[in-house]
Amino acid sequence: MTSLIRSEIVAVIGAGAMGSGIAHVAARAGHPVLLFDMNAEAIERGIGSIGRDLDFLVSKGKLDAGERDAVLARIVPATALEGLADSALIIEAIVENLDVKQTLFAQLERIAPDAILASNTSSLSITAIGAALDAPERLAGLHFFNPAPRMRLVEIVSGLATSRSVAETLYDTAAAWGKDPVHARSTPGFIVNRVARPFYAEGLKVLGEGAASPASLDAVMRDGAGFPMGPFELTDLIGHDVNYAVTRSVFDAYHADDRFIPSLIQQELVLAGRLGRKSGQGFYCYGEGAERPLPDYAPAAPAPRSVTVCGAPGLFAPLVARLEAAGVSVSAGEDDPCCPPCLQVGSARLALTDGRSATRRSVDEGHDDLVLFDLVKDFATAETIAAARSDRASEAAWQAALGTLQAAGLRVVPLDDVAGLLAMRTVAMLANEGADAVLYDVATPRDVDLAMQRGTNYPKGPLAWADEIGLECVAAVLENLYAHYGETRYRTSPWLQRRRLAGQPLVA
Repeated sequence: MTSLIRSEIVAVIGAGAMGSGIAHVAARAGHPVLLFDMNAEAIERGIGSIGRDLDFLVSKGKLDAGERDAVLARIVPATALEGLADSALIIEAIVENLDVKQTLFAQLERIAPDAILASNTSSLSITAIGAALDAPERLAGLHFFNPAPRMRLVEIVSGLATSRSVAETLYDTAAAWGKDPVHARSTPGFIVNRVARPFYAEGLKVLGEGAASPASLDAVMRDGAGFPMGPFELTDLIGHDVNYAVTRSVFDAYHADDRFIPSLIQQELVLAGRLGRKSGQGFYCYGEGAERPLPDYAPAAPAPRSVTVCGAPGLFAPLVARLEAAGVSVSAGEDDPCCPPCLQVGSARLALTDGRSATRRSVDEGHDDLVLFDLVKDFATAETIAAARSDRASEAAWQAALGTLQAAGLRVVPLDDVAGLLAMRTVAMLANEGADAVLYDVATPRDVDLAMQRGTNYPKGPLAWADEIGLECVAAVLENLYAHYGETRYRTSPWLQRRRLAGQPLVA
Protein backbone atom coordinates (compact mmCIF):
# COMPACT_ATOMS: atom_id res chain seq x y z
CA MET A 1 0.00 0.00 0.00
CA THR A 2 1.58 3.29 -1.11
CA SER A 3 -1.26 5.74 -0.49
CA LEU A 4 -0.71 9.11 1.13
CA ILE A 5 -1.06 9.13 4.89
CA ARG A 6 -3.93 11.17 6.29
CA SER A 7 -1.70 13.84 7.84
CA GLU A 8 -0.16 14.74 4.47
CA ILE A 9 -1.38 17.92 2.81
CA VAL A 10 -3.38 17.78 -0.42
CA ALA A 11 -3.60 20.98 -2.45
CA VAL A 12 -6.26 21.61 -5.06
CA ILE A 13 -5.88 24.37 -7.65
CA GLY A 14 -9.16 25.57 -9.10
CA ALA A 15 -12.21 26.10 -6.88
CA GLY A 16 -14.91 25.49 -9.45
CA ALA A 17 -17.36 22.59 -9.32
CA MET A 18 -14.71 19.95 -10.01
CA GLY A 19 -11.94 21.43 -7.87
CA SER A 20 -14.19 22.00 -4.86
CA GLY A 21 -15.56 18.48 -5.30
CA ILE A 22 -12.04 17.01 -5.21
CA ALA A 23 -11.23 19.12 -2.12
CA HIS A 24 -14.38 17.71 -0.50
CA VAL A 25 -13.25 14.13 -1.22
CA ALA A 26 -9.72 14.65 0.14
CA ALA A 27 -10.94 16.42 3.27
CA ARG A 28 -13.51 13.72 4.04
CA ALA A 29 -10.68 11.20 3.74
CA GLY A 30 -8.93 13.06 6.58
CA HIS A 31 -6.34 15.16 4.75
CA PRO A 32 -5.58 18.81 5.45
CA VAL A 33 -6.57 20.52 2.17
CA LEU A 34 -5.34 23.78 0.70
CA LEU A 35 -7.74 25.23 -1.88
CA PHE A 36 -6.28 27.80 -4.28
CA ASP A 37 -7.84 29.86 -7.04
CA MET A 38 -6.73 33.06 -8.74
CA ASN A 39 -10.17 34.42 -7.81
CA ALA A 40 -10.56 34.65 -4.03
CA GLU A 41 -14.35 34.82 -4.39
CA ALA A 42 -14.25 31.47 -6.23
CA ILE A 43 -12.60 29.89 -3.19
CA GLU A 44 -15.35 31.27 -0.97
CA ARG A 45 -18.02 29.94 -3.33
CA GLY A 46 -16.26 26.57 -3.54
CA ILE A 47 -16.12 26.14 0.22
CA GLY A 48 -19.75 27.24 0.44
CA SER A 49 -20.66 24.55 -2.10
CA ILE A 50 -18.80 21.94 -0.06
CA GLY A 51 -20.69 23.06 3.04
CA ARG A 52 -24.03 22.63 1.26
CA ASP A 53 -23.06 19.16 0.08
CA LEU A 54 -22.09 18.21 3.62
CA ASP A 55 -25.35 19.64 4.99
CA PHE A 56 -27.23 17.44 2.54
CA LEU A 57 -25.36 14.38 3.82
CA VAL A 58 -26.20 15.35 7.40
CA SER A 59 -29.89 15.71 6.46
CA LYS A 60 -29.82 12.19 5.01
CA GLY A 61 -28.16 10.72 8.09
CA LYS A 62 -24.97 9.86 6.21
CA LEU A 63 -22.83 12.26 8.23
CA ASP A 64 -23.18 13.81 11.69
CA ALA A 65 -22.82 17.51 12.41
CA GLY A 66 -19.49 17.04 14.16
CA GLU A 67 -18.01 15.27 11.17
CA ARG A 68 -19.32 18.01 8.90
CA ASP A 69 -17.55 20.67 10.95
CA ALA A 70 -14.34 18.63 11.03
CA VAL A 71 -14.32 18.24 7.24
CA LEU A 72 -14.84 21.97 6.68
CA ALA A 73 -12.14 22.80 9.22
CA ARG A 74 -9.62 20.77 7.22
CA ILE A 75 -10.16 22.93 4.11
CA VAL A 76 -8.07 26.11 4.21
CA PRO A 77 -7.92 28.81 1.51
CA ALA A 78 -4.48 29.41 0.01
CA THR A 79 -3.65 32.95 -1.10
CA ALA A 80 -0.62 32.16 -3.29
CA LEU A 81 0.93 29.21 -5.10
CA GLU A 82 3.96 29.51 -2.83
CA GLY A 83 1.72 28.52 0.07
CA LEU A 84 1.44 25.03 -1.43
CA ALA A 85 5.14 24.24 -0.92
CA ASP A 86 4.60 21.65 1.83
CA SER A 87 1.94 19.69 -0.05
CA ALA A 88 2.42 15.96 -0.67
CA LEU A 89 -0.03 16.02 -3.60
CA ILE A 90 -1.12 18.95 -5.77
CA ILE A 91 -4.16 18.42 -8.00
CA GLU A 92 -4.89 20.88 -10.80
CA ALA A 93 -8.51 21.39 -11.89
CA ILE A 94 -8.41 24.53 -14.03
CA VAL A 95 -9.22 25.50 -17.61
CA GLU A 96 -8.60 22.88 -20.34
CA ASN A 97 -5.77 24.75 -22.01
CA LEU A 98 -2.41 23.08 -22.61
CA ASP A 99 -0.28 26.22 -22.40
CA VAL A 100 -1.91 27.32 -19.16
CA LYS A 101 -1.44 23.90 -17.57
CA GLN A 102 2.18 23.64 -18.69
CA THR A 103 2.97 27.05 -17.20
CA LEU A 104 1.27 26.15 -13.93
CA PHE A 105 3.05 22.82 -13.48
CA ALA A 106 6.41 24.35 -14.35
CA GLN A 107 5.86 26.73 -11.43
CA LEU A 108 4.65 23.99 -9.13
CA GLU A 109 7.62 21.68 -9.65
CA ARG A 110 9.90 24.48 -8.41
CA ILE A 111 7.63 25.58 -5.55
CA ALA A 112 6.93 22.05 -4.24
CA PRO A 113 9.93 19.87 -5.21
CA ASP A 114 8.71 16.86 -3.23
CA ALA A 115 5.05 16.87 -4.23
CA ILE A 116 3.30 14.52 -6.63
CA LEU A 117 1.71 16.61 -9.36
CA ALA A 118 -1.65 15.60 -10.82
CA SER A 119 -3.96 17.00 -13.48
CA ASN A 120 -7.70 16.43 -13.54
CA THR A 121 -7.75 16.99 -17.31
CA SER A 122 -10.37 15.03 -19.21
CA SER A 123 -9.01 15.62 -22.68
CA LEU A 124 -5.40 16.86 -22.75
CA SER A 125 -2.37 14.61 -23.05
CA ILE A 126 -0.49 14.04 -19.80
CA THR A 127 2.63 13.48 -21.91
CA ALA A 128 2.16 16.90 -23.53
CA ILE A 129 1.61 18.65 -20.20
CA GLY A 130 4.70 16.94 -18.76
CA ALA A 131 6.87 17.92 -21.73
CA ALA A 132 7.29 21.39 -20.18
CA LEU A 133 8.66 19.98 -16.90
CA ASP A 134 12.20 19.21 -15.77
CA ALA A 135 10.86 16.15 -13.94
CA PRO A 136 7.84 14.89 -15.94
CA GLU A 137 8.00 11.59 -14.04
CA ARG A 138 6.31 13.40 -11.11
CA LEU A 139 3.19 14.19 -13.15
CA ALA A 140 0.14 11.97 -13.76
CA GLY A 141 -3.52 12.37 -14.55
CA LEU A 142 -6.00 12.04 -11.70
CA HIS A 143 -9.28 12.25 -13.59
CA PHE A 144 -12.34 12.48 -11.36
CA PHE A 145 -15.88 12.44 -12.74
CA ASN A 146 -18.48 15.05 -11.92
CA PRO A 147 -19.75 15.30 -9.21
CA ALA A 148 -16.51 14.11 -7.63
CA PRO A 149 -17.93 13.35 -4.14
CA ARG A 150 -20.52 10.95 -5.60
CA MET A 151 -18.94 9.43 -8.70
CA ARG A 152 -16.83 6.40 -7.83
CA LEU A 153 -14.47 6.29 -10.80
CA VAL A 154 -11.02 7.89 -10.93
CA GLU A 155 -8.80 7.37 -13.98
CA ILE A 156 -5.10 7.28 -13.07
CA VAL A 157 -3.46 8.38 -16.31
CA SER A 158 0.22 7.78 -17.02
CA GLY A 159 2.07 9.86 -19.56
CA LEU A 160 5.15 8.63 -21.37
CA ALA A 161 7.44 9.76 -18.54
CA THR A 162 5.16 9.15 -15.52
CA SER A 163 6.88 7.14 -12.81
CA ARG A 164 5.21 3.84 -12.02
CA SER A 165 5.55 4.59 -8.31
CA VAL A 166 3.69 7.89 -8.78
CA ALA A 167 0.85 6.12 -10.64
CA GLU A 168 0.65 3.42 -7.96
CA THR A 169 0.60 6.00 -5.15
CA LEU A 170 -2.26 7.85 -6.81
CA TYR A 171 -4.10 4.56 -7.43
CA ASP A 172 -3.79 3.50 -3.80
CA THR A 173 -4.68 6.98 -2.55
CA ALA A 174 -7.84 7.09 -4.65
CA ALA A 175 -8.79 3.66 -3.32
CA ALA A 176 -8.17 4.86 0.26
CA TRP A 177 -10.50 7.77 -0.49
CA GLY A 178 -13.30 5.31 -1.27
CA LYS A 179 -13.01 5.54 -5.05
CA ASP A 180 -12.70 2.88 -7.73
CA PRO A 181 -9.43 3.72 -9.49
CA VAL A 182 -8.33 2.38 -12.86
CA HIS A 183 -5.01 2.72 -14.67
CA ALA A 184 -5.00 4.24 -18.14
CA ARG A 185 -2.32 5.22 -20.62
CA SER A 186 -2.39 8.81 -21.84
CA THR A 187 -4.21 8.49 -25.15
CA PRO A 188 -7.08 10.66 -26.47
CA GLY A 189 -10.16 10.19 -24.32
CA PHE A 190 -8.34 7.89 -21.85
CA ILE A 191 -10.83 5.05 -21.17
CA VAL A 192 -14.30 6.47 -20.65
CA ASN A 193 -14.37 9.31 -23.16
CA ARG A 194 -12.97 6.96 -25.79
CA VAL A 195 -15.01 3.81 -25.20
CA ALA A 196 -18.28 5.73 -24.70
CA ARG A 197 -18.27 7.36 -28.13
CA PRO A 198 -20.37 4.62 -29.84
CA PHE A 199 -23.17 5.05 -27.30
CA TYR A 200 -23.88 8.46 -28.76
CA ALA A 201 -22.71 7.76 -32.32
CA GLU A 202 -24.91 4.72 -32.98
CA GLY A 203 -28.01 6.38 -31.56
CA LEU A 204 -27.41 9.45 -33.71
CA LYS A 205 -26.79 7.31 -36.79
CA VAL A 206 -29.99 5.30 -36.29
CA LEU A 207 -31.91 8.54 -35.71
CA GLY A 208 -30.38 9.97 -38.88
CA GLU A 209 -31.74 7.01 -40.83
CA GLY A 210 -35.23 7.85 -39.59
CA ALA A 211 -35.66 4.55 -37.76
CA ALA A 212 -37.72 6.05 -34.92
CA SER A 213 -38.16 9.17 -32.78
CA PRO A 214 -35.65 10.18 -30.08
CA ALA A 215 -38.18 9.24 -27.38
CA SER A 216 -38.66 5.78 -28.87
CA LEU A 217 -34.94 5.15 -29.26
CA ASP A 218 -34.28 6.38 -25.71
CA ALA A 219 -36.88 3.90 -24.44
CA VAL A 220 -35.12 1.06 -26.28
CA MET A 221 -31.80 1.85 -24.62
CA ARG A 222 -33.20 2.72 -21.19
CA ASP A 223 -36.07 0.28 -20.65
CA GLY A 224 -34.76 -2.50 -22.88
CA ALA A 225 -30.96 -2.42 -22.73
CA GLY A 226 -30.92 -1.14 -19.15
CA PHE A 227 -28.82 2.01 -19.54
CA PRO A 228 -29.67 4.76 -17.02
CA MET A 229 -30.60 7.12 -19.88
CA GLY A 230 -30.97 6.89 -23.61
CA PRO A 231 -28.49 8.68 -25.87
CA PHE A 232 -30.72 11.67 -26.61
CA GLU A 233 -31.85 12.46 -23.09
CA LEU A 234 -28.24 12.00 -21.96
CA THR A 235 -26.75 14.37 -24.54
CA ASP A 236 -29.46 16.90 -23.68
CA LEU A 237 -28.30 16.63 -20.05
CA ILE A 238 -24.58 16.83 -20.83
CA GLY A 239 -25.06 19.70 -23.28
CA HIS A 240 -24.64 19.26 -27.01
CA ASP A 241 -21.84 21.82 -27.13
CA VAL A 242 -19.87 19.80 -24.58
CA ASN A 243 -20.64 16.37 -26.05
CA TYR A 244 -19.95 17.51 -29.61
CA ALA A 245 -16.68 19.17 -28.54
CA VAL A 246 -15.47 15.96 -26.85
CA THR A 247 -16.39 13.89 -29.92
CA ARG A 248 -14.66 16.43 -32.14
CA SER A 249 -11.50 16.45 -29.99
CA VAL A 250 -11.27 12.65 -29.95
CA PHE A 251 -11.90 12.54 -33.72
CA ASP A 252 -9.16 15.11 -34.36
CA ALA A 253 -6.73 13.44 -31.94
CA TYR A 254 -7.11 10.14 -33.78
CA HIS A 255 -6.35 11.84 -37.12
CA ALA A 256 -9.95 11.71 -38.38
CA ASP A 257 -10.50 8.00 -37.75
CA ASP A 258 -14.14 7.52 -38.74
CA ARG A 259 -14.81 5.44 -35.62
CA PHE A 260 -15.15 8.82 -33.91
CA ILE A 261 -16.70 10.91 -36.67
CA PRO A 262 -18.98 13.62 -35.25
CA SER A 263 -22.68 13.68 -36.06
CA LEU A 264 -24.09 16.28 -38.44
CA ILE A 265 -27.36 16.12 -36.47
CA GLN A 266 -25.57 17.15 -33.29
CA GLN A 267 -23.59 19.80 -35.15
CA GLU A 268 -26.86 21.32 -36.35
CA LEU A 269 -28.20 21.44 -32.79
CA VAL A 270 -25.05 23.25 -31.64
CA LEU A 271 -25.22 25.73 -34.52
CA ALA A 272 -28.87 26.40 -33.67
CA GLY A 273 -28.05 26.97 -30.00
CA ARG A 274 -30.22 24.02 -29.00
CA LEU A 275 -27.78 22.76 -26.41
CA GLY A 276 -30.19 20.69 -24.32
CA ARG A 277 -31.45 21.34 -20.82
CA LYS A 278 -29.26 24.38 -20.22
CA SER A 279 -30.64 26.23 -23.25
CA GLY A 280 -34.21 24.99 -22.85
CA GLN A 281 -34.23 22.88 -26.00
CA GLY A 282 -32.25 20.04 -27.53
CA PHE A 283 -33.82 16.84 -28.73
CA TYR A 284 -36.53 17.65 -26.19
CA CYS A 285 -38.06 20.92 -24.98
CA TYR A 286 -37.52 21.99 -21.36
CA GLY A 287 -39.48 25.21 -21.19
CA GLU A 288 -42.24 25.78 -18.66
CA GLY A 289 -45.12 23.42 -19.33
CA ALA A 290 -43.20 21.40 -21.93
CA GLU A 291 -44.12 17.72 -21.99
CA ARG A 292 -41.74 14.94 -22.92
CA PRO A 293 -42.99 13.08 -26.01
CA LEU A 294 -43.89 9.46 -25.42
CA PRO A 295 -42.28 6.51 -27.20
CA ASP A 296 -44.17 5.17 -30.20
CA TYR A 297 -45.09 1.69 -29.01
CA ALA A 298 -46.81 -0.74 -31.35
CA PRO A 299 -50.57 -1.10 -30.76
CA ALA A 300 -51.75 -4.35 -29.22
CA ALA A 301 -51.78 -7.30 -31.60
CA PRO A 302 -53.45 -10.72 -31.11
CA ALA A 303 -51.48 -13.11 -28.94
CA PRO A 304 -50.50 -16.42 -30.54
CA ARG A 305 -51.88 -19.71 -29.28
CA SER A 306 -48.68 -21.56 -30.06
CA VAL A 307 -45.06 -20.86 -30.95
CA THR A 308 -42.46 -23.21 -32.38
CA VAL A 309 -38.87 -22.79 -31.20
CA CYS A 310 -36.36 -23.70 -33.89
CA GLY A 311 -32.82 -24.33 -32.71
CA ALA A 312 -31.39 -23.56 -29.26
CA PRO A 313 -32.60 -20.08 -28.23
CA GLY A 314 -29.59 -19.49 -25.98
CA LEU A 315 -29.51 -15.81 -25.06
CA PHE A 316 -33.26 -15.33 -25.57
CA ALA A 317 -34.32 -18.55 -23.80
CA PRO A 318 -35.96 -16.47 -21.02
CA LEU A 319 -38.23 -14.97 -23.68
CA VAL A 320 -39.51 -18.46 -24.44
CA ALA A 321 -40.09 -19.02 -20.72
CA ARG A 322 -42.10 -15.81 -20.54
CA LEU A 323 -44.32 -17.00 -23.37
CA GLU A 324 -44.92 -20.32 -21.61
CA ALA A 325 -45.73 -18.50 -18.37
CA ALA A 326 -48.29 -16.43 -20.31
CA GLY A 327 -50.05 -19.61 -21.45
CA VAL A 328 -48.68 -19.80 -24.97
CA SER A 329 -48.09 -23.36 -26.15
CA VAL A 330 -44.40 -23.78 -27.01
CA SER A 331 -43.08 -26.68 -29.05
CA ALA A 332 -39.66 -27.57 -30.44
CA GLY A 333 -39.19 -27.53 -34.18
CA GLU A 334 -36.57 -29.28 -36.24
CA ASP A 335 -33.07 -27.83 -36.28
CA ASP A 336 -32.20 -26.24 -39.60
CA PRO A 337 -28.45 -25.68 -40.05
CA CYS A 338 -29.23 -22.95 -42.58
CA CYS A 339 -31.47 -21.08 -40.13
CA PRO A 340 -30.22 -19.53 -36.86
CA PRO A 341 -32.34 -20.02 -33.70
CA CYS A 342 -35.75 -18.41 -34.07
CA LEU A 343 -39.41 -18.42 -33.06
CA GLN A 344 -41.92 -19.51 -35.67
CA VAL A 345 -45.53 -18.23 -35.48
CA GLY A 346 -47.43 -19.30 -38.54
CA SER A 347 -45.44 -17.95 -41.46
CA ALA A 348 -43.71 -15.34 -39.30
CA ARG A 349 -40.15 -16.00 -38.18
CA LEU A 350 -38.74 -13.99 -35.23
CA ALA A 351 -34.99 -13.91 -34.68
CA LEU A 352 -32.40 -11.95 -32.72
CA THR A 353 -30.64 -9.40 -34.89
CA ASP A 354 -27.17 -10.32 -36.15
CA GLY A 355 -26.26 -6.96 -37.66
CA ARG A 356 -27.95 -7.46 -41.01
CA SER A 357 -31.08 -5.60 -41.98
CA ALA A 358 -34.23 -7.71 -41.85
CA THR A 359 -34.64 -7.36 -45.60
CA ARG A 360 -31.08 -8.46 -46.32
CA ARG A 361 -31.42 -11.40 -43.99
CA SER A 362 -34.80 -12.46 -45.38
CA VAL A 363 -33.21 -12.69 -48.82
CA ASP A 364 -30.15 -14.53 -47.50
CA GLU A 365 -32.27 -17.07 -45.61
CA GLY A 366 -35.00 -17.37 -48.22
CA HIS A 367 -37.82 -16.42 -45.86
CA ASP A 368 -39.87 -13.30 -46.61
CA ASP A 369 -41.89 -13.11 -43.39
CA LEU A 370 -38.91 -12.28 -41.17
CA VAL A 371 -39.02 -10.01 -38.11
CA LEU A 372 -35.91 -9.22 -36.07
CA PHE A 373 -35.85 -8.23 -32.41
CA ASP A 374 -33.15 -6.35 -30.54
CA LEU A 375 -30.80 -7.15 -27.70
CA VAL A 376 -32.01 -6.34 -24.17
CA LYS A 377 -30.15 -6.35 -20.86
CA ASP A 378 -32.06 -9.40 -19.61
CA PHE A 379 -34.67 -11.25 -21.62
CA ALA A 380 -36.25 -12.42 -18.35
CA THR A 381 -37.02 -8.93 -17.01
CA ALA A 382 -36.88 -6.41 -19.88
CA GLU A 383 -39.93 -4.17 -20.30
CA THR A 384 -39.27 -2.85 -23.80
CA ILE A 385 -37.78 -4.26 -26.97
CA ALA A 386 -37.22 -2.95 -30.50
CA ALA A 387 -38.28 -4.91 -33.57
CA ALA A 388 -38.04 -4.43 -37.33
CA ARG A 389 -39.62 -6.28 -40.24
CA SER A 390 -38.28 -7.19 -43.63
CA ASP A 391 -39.64 -5.08 -46.47
CA ARG A 392 -40.76 -8.42 -47.93
CA ALA A 393 -42.79 -9.42 -44.85
CA SER A 394 -46.59 -9.44 -44.91
CA GLU A 395 -48.66 -7.36 -42.53
CA ALA A 396 -50.11 -10.57 -41.08
CA ALA A 397 -46.61 -11.81 -40.24
CA TRP A 398 -45.73 -8.47 -38.64
CA GLN A 399 -48.86 -8.56 -36.48
CA ALA A 400 -48.11 -12.16 -35.46
CA ALA A 401 -44.59 -11.17 -34.42
CA LEU A 402 -45.82 -8.15 -32.45
CA GLY A 403 -48.44 -10.26 -30.70
CA THR A 404 -45.80 -12.81 -29.73
CA LEU A 405 -43.47 -10.24 -28.17
CA GLN A 406 -46.37 -8.52 -26.43
CA ALA A 407 -47.62 -11.85 -25.08
CA ALA A 408 -44.25 -12.16 -23.34
CA GLY A 409 -44.98 -8.88 -21.54
CA LEU A 410 -42.87 -6.60 -23.72
CA ARG A 411 -43.72 -3.19 -25.09
CA VAL A 412 -42.53 -3.16 -28.69
CA VAL A 413 -40.88 -0.17 -30.32
CA PRO A 414 -41.13 -0.65 -34.09
CA LEU A 415 -38.02 0.50 -35.95
CA ASP A 416 -37.63 1.00 -39.65
CA ASP A 417 -35.43 -1.74 -41.11
CA VAL A 418 -32.09 -0.47 -39.82
CA ALA A 419 -29.12 -2.85 -39.69
CA GLY A 420 -28.37 -4.18 -36.21
CA LEU A 421 -31.37 -2.35 -34.72
CA LEU A 422 -30.11 -0.13 -31.84
CA ALA A 423 -29.14 -1.92 -28.62
CA MET A 424 -27.27 -4.77 -30.32
CA ARG A 425 -25.20 -2.55 -32.58
CA THR A 426 -24.45 -0.13 -29.74
CA VAL A 427 -23.29 -2.83 -27.32
CA ALA A 428 -21.23 -4.53 -30.04
CA MET A 429 -19.55 -1.23 -30.87
CA LEU A 430 -18.89 -0.42 -27.19
CA ALA A 431 -17.28 -3.83 -26.77
CA ASN A 432 -15.28 -3.34 -29.96
CA GLU A 433 -13.94 0.01 -28.78
CA GLY A 434 -13.16 -1.49 -25.37
CA ALA A 435 -11.31 -4.31 -27.10
CA ASP A 436 -9.24 -1.80 -29.05
CA ALA A 437 -8.39 0.00 -25.80
CA VAL A 438 -6.99 -3.31 -24.54
CA LEU A 439 -5.23 -4.01 -27.84
CA TYR A 440 -3.38 -0.69 -27.71
CA ASP A 441 -2.48 -1.06 -24.04
CA VAL A 442 -4.64 1.81 -22.86
CA ALA A 443 -6.08 -0.32 -20.05
CA THR A 444 -6.69 -3.87 -18.92
CA PRO A 445 -10.02 -5.62 -19.67
CA ARG A 446 -10.93 -5.39 -16.00
CA ASP A 447 -10.25 -1.65 -15.90
CA VAL A 448 -12.15 -1.00 -19.14
CA ASP A 449 -15.28 -2.65 -17.76
CA LEU A 450 -14.94 -1.08 -14.31
CA ALA A 451 -14.44 2.36 -15.84
CA MET A 452 -17.57 2.10 -17.97
CA GLN A 453 -19.70 0.85 -15.10
CA ARG A 454 -18.46 3.36 -12.52
CA GLY A 455 -17.84 6.32 -14.82
CA THR A 456 -20.98 6.12 -16.97
CA ASN A 457 -23.22 3.77 -14.94
CA TYR A 458 -23.50 1.24 -17.77
CA PRO A 459 -25.60 -1.79 -16.75
CA LYS A 460 -22.73 -4.15 -17.60
CA GLY A 461 -19.10 -3.81 -18.57
CA PRO A 462 -19.07 -3.87 -22.39
CA LEU A 463 -16.42 -6.60 -22.58
CA ALA A 464 -18.21 -8.86 -20.11
CA TRP A 465 -21.47 -8.16 -21.94
CA ALA A 466 -19.87 -9.26 -25.21
CA ASP A 467 -18.75 -12.48 -23.51
CA GLU A 468 -22.34 -13.04 -22.37
CA ILE A 469 -23.75 -12.44 -25.85
CA GLY A 470 -21.03 -14.63 -27.36
CA LEU A 471 -18.02 -13.41 -29.32
CA GLU A 472 -19.17 -15.25 -32.45
CA CYS A 473 -22.39 -13.24 -32.38
CA VAL A 474 -20.65 -9.93 -31.59
CA ALA A 475 -18.11 -10.46 -34.38
CA ALA A 476 -20.92 -11.34 -36.80
CA VAL A 477 -22.80 -8.15 -35.89
CA LEU A 478 -19.71 -6.03 -36.54
CA GLU A 479 -18.89 -7.80 -39.79
CA ASN A 480 -22.47 -7.45 -41.01
CA LEU A 481 -22.55 -3.76 -40.11
CA TYR A 482 -19.29 -3.28 -41.99
CA ALA A 483 -20.71 -5.07 -45.03
CA HIS A 484 -23.94 -3.06 -44.84
CA TYR A 485 -22.40 0.41 -44.53
CA GLY A 486 -18.96 -0.09 -46.05
CA GLU A 487 -17.58 2.14 -43.28
CA THR A 488 -14.34 1.30 -41.47
CA ARG A 489 -15.85 2.50 -38.20
CA TYR A 490 -17.35 -1.02 -38.00
CA ARG A 491 -14.07 -2.88 -38.49
CA THR A 492 -13.62 -5.58 -35.88
CA SER A 493 -10.89 -5.11 -33.28
CA PRO A 494 -8.01 -7.52 -33.92
CA TRP A 495 -7.94 -8.35 -30.21
CA LEU A 496 -11.64 -9.28 -30.21
CA GLN A 497 -11.03 -11.46 -33.29
CA ARG A 498 -8.05 -13.09 -31.63
CA ARG A 499 -10.00 -13.98 -28.49
CA ARG A 500 -12.90 -15.26 -30.59
CA LEU A 501 -10.67 -17.51 -32.68
CA ALA A 502 -8.94 -18.83 -29.57
CA GLY A 503 -12.27 -19.55 -27.89
CA GLN A 504 -11.27 -17.29 -25.00
CA PRO A 505 -13.39 -14.64 -23.27
CA LEU A 506 -12.54 -10.95 -23.33
CA VAL A 507 -12.64 -10.82 -19.54
CA ALA A 508 -10.88 -13.72 -17.85
